[in-house]
Amino acid sequence: MTGTGSSLRIVRLANFVAPASGGLRTALRELGKGFRAAGHEPVLIVPGERHTDQDTEQGRVITLPGPLLPGTGGYRVLTDKRRVAAVLEELAPDRLEVSDRTTLRWTGRWARRARVPAVMVSHETADGVLRTWGLSENLSCRAADALNTRTAHVYSRVVCTTEFAEREFVRIGARNVVRAPLGVDLMQRHPALRDPALRERHARGDEALLVMCSRLSVEKRPGTALDALEALLRRGRKTVLVVAGDGPLKARLEQRARERGLPVTFLGHVSDRTLLGALQASADIALAPGPAETFGLAALEAMACGTPVVASASSALPEVIGSAGATAADHGEAFADAVDMLLERGERERRETARARAECFGWGTAVEAFLAAHDAPVTAPRRGAVPEGVA
Repeated sequence: MTGTGSSLRIVRLANFVAPASGGLRTALRELGKGFRAAGHEPVLIVPGERHTDQDTEQGRVITLPGPLLPGTGGYRVLTDKRRVAAVLEELAPDRLEVSDRTTLRWTGRWARRARVPAVMVSHETADGVLRTWGLSENLSCRAADALNTRTAHVYSRVVCTTEFAEREFVRIGARNVVRAPLGVDLMQRHPALRDPALRERHARGDEALLVMCSRLSVEKRPGTALDALEALLRRGRKTVLVVAGDGPLKARLEQRARERGLPVTFLGHVSDRTLLGALQASADIALAPGPAETFGLAALEAMACGTPVVASASSALPEVIGSAGATAADHGEAFADAVDMLLERGERERRETARARAECFGWGTAVEAFLAAHDAPVTAPRRGAVPEGVA
């Protein structure tokens, strides 16, 4: 049964979601919770090891069998178009939202035939990702323009989370692009999570504690964090690094840290969200070296915990972090310079500034913007729905 009255069934499709993935999984969960609280019926379809169908806090979640992508550290994709189409037919969505502009772009054509308004969410810049994989700037732009032109043509709207993400669609003259920011849970992420015992476990009193919460894959450039650590140590800055995240580059990074004697702790994927928040709150600086980030949820979560961020100047993060951190060119020396600069600020000032900036990005604002992109009304909360920020 589809949504009735002003309630809409919003079916969301996503690929490249792994059990250990972070930002996209968080965004899907929080938006789903918000759609549900606003009186709509969200349904999420993602790839998994086997077929499952569950009712969750973010609405109904369906996993369909999808093969593992080699070398990606656990990513799966929905490759059975016929099965996905059959599920869509059965669900009869009022709206379709797709978080994969490559392997799932065909769903835009399905939505047109079914006369279902559909949006594509741009979670990364196509040209930025192509550059991180080694393509030249010219080839990256040409390939991205061709891909984005087709994407803008087959979907009713393209949703971009930042002005940075919007630029590549502006470049091709797309007129159906809308802006909708992501957000952060300001109750679950806050400075009071700072844990002296946890900090002492990773760093001595005279050491600066850096943290990087990131998927360890090529497009995230995690090696830049190790480059920055080496540069800081050469300068005599007593520094340690804690890495929370998993991915195909983890073994290589661990080997490099061992061979060079770098003080790095690799935690792997941290599924305990409270522990991750405590780690973010206990650090002095968070590093976000990914040059193709179009928003940077992990960085925003760190700021909500009162920890300033050093981010890639090539990414969208400069417009997200504002004065609550620093940006740097995509190499270790530049990141080290930015860390030094932030550590020269008083601790209270840098922590209060970081939290204040994060408070501009609540999930409530994000949900309203995404619903507006769907032309979906914000109705009265469902009975039993939990308001934002209430545990």
